[in-house]
Amino acid sequence: MSTLLLTLLLAAAPPPASKAQQLAKDKAWEDLYLAYSSVDPKGYPPAERKAIAGPLLKGCEALVANDAVMAYSLGERAVAFEESAPGLHCLARAASATEQHGTAEEVLRKGLTTYPKDGAFGLELGKLLLAEKDGAGAAEALGKVPPRSPQAAEAKKLLQKALSLSAEDSQARAQAENLERRMNGEPGPAGGKTKPAIAQDEGDTRSASLTYESGVGEDGMRTRSNRRFVVKYFNNNRDFGQRADYEGRIIATLDEAYEHTRGILGEARESPVDVILYTREEFRTHQGASLARAAAGLYSDGAIRINDATELTQQTKATLVHEYVHAAVDDFCGGADHQLPTWLNEGLAEYVEWRYLGGDGPPVITGNALRNAARSGRLPSLNALSQGALIQTSDPSMAYATSAVAVRELMRRGGAPRLLALIREVGQGTPFDQALQTHYDMDVAKLDEEVKSTLSQR
Repeated sequence: MSTLLLTLLLAAAPPPASKAQQLAKDKAWEDLYLAYSSVDPKGYPPAERKAIAGPLLKGCEALVANDAVMAYSLGERAVAFEESAPGLHCLARAASATEQHGTAEEVLRKGLTTYPKDGAFGLELGKLLLAEKDGAGAAEALGKVPPRSPQAAEAKKLLQKALSLSAEDSQARAQAENLERRMNGEPGPAGGKTKPAIAQDEGDTRSASLTYESGVGEDGMRTRSNRRFVVKYFNNNRDFGQRADYEGRIIATLDEAYEHTRGILGEARESPVDVILYTREEFRTHQGASLARAAAGLYSDGAIRINDATELTQQTKATLVHEYVHAAVDDFCGGADHQLPTWLNEGLAEYVEWRYLGGDGPPVITGNALRNAARSGRLPSLNALSQGALIQTSDPSMAYATSAVAVRELMRRGGAPRLLALIREVGQGTPFDQALQTHYDMDVAKLDEEVKSTLSQR
């Protein structure tokens, strides 16, 4: 073997565990993160993965109070190497400190499932859901804190607050259900009927025909529909109260997706769209195992399809928003959204999802990776992202984020009206390159340069 080839092989070898321990000893936290940010933990034997996770966790815990961004990055890698309870705790704390509440919720739920005897997961999840005014979810989480755990006393106090909030929510939903029945001319609580409410002016598309009708379809799925949405899901032996609670939460989220999208884009989809909610197992059966592992949801064949919708977490809500944007774009294009480059369709959905989660950019770890890729010339080109599913690329998170940054650049040049005009024109048959030149006076190569320049300066 030549000396040059041996040198190259050694340079490509992943850093050993001893390097992580030395960098942690020196408190060189940024160097520690960079050394292990892109290596595959599966390339190490289990003992070494644990030996690397320890120093990464030590950095997370050292920085979480003063540098939550770096703490999050270190915590994310620590959990990638070993999904330990302390690692999940620190990652959740860093996610909360960087206002990534959806990620914090997801991490805490993971910890609660994996380490049910650790009362801190249920307690912290309960606190987070209480802050989001989710009384029922908080009560469920706090109820899973083991009675003899150190967190039991605090969880018991908070449980009363959660139950009170949940009761208020239930009462409000019950009042809404009764109002809905009266508007539909159905029997009210005392058995009497009232005439259906008369819809407002037909031109007022935001207020007409928005009451929901429930039923069971020919395929055995429960349905709840109005002029905007047709919600479908399998009953799964829920009793009436459980169904009403579940449907109420879903409907509230869909209405929120509609209003949020309208707020960002100035308009939303007005024709009805099917929303099919699957458990993880149902999604695997209907969509295939590989897609079930990779996708939180998708829009296909005119329907929004959500994976693992039994738990309506913040991330599930964000996925509903993302897929609703796809449904809206399909409507804007007259059913010809396939004419758009993939990066534009996915980038717009991702950007609106970022805004829903409270930011104008990607999660911290993805943002760091984007900037590094832009500065080192490794950012994927928009032409490379113009065809095919981004979920099938070598780095899906990078592909989605790059697409969303490109859309953000377009939104800064004329806002949503100009972008939607371009989308509609392409849907009507105008080649995308021609429409981009007409509306933005640039080609894709120029937009690529704008994206790289923006990311390199941040």
